[in-house]
Amino acid sequence: MSEGKYYYCTKHHTVEGEEGCRAADRLGPYDSAAEASRALEIAAERTKDWDSDPEWNDDAQPPKE
Repeated sequence: MSEGKYYYCTKHHTVEGEEGCRAADRLGPYDSAAEASRALEIAAERTKDWDSDPEWNDDAQPPKE
């Protein structure tokens, strides 16, 4: 794999380097192969966080203080 940047291919469900599949089929870049292998989990976590962020979602409730 290429040094430094890794991607997760959503078409083949594999971690690949910069010379992999087309950009439309990839998530990343990530700094390690291990991080890229968690790409779908990371994306789900970020989506959950963004969906509940009142600055980005008008329907979200602000955190209780």
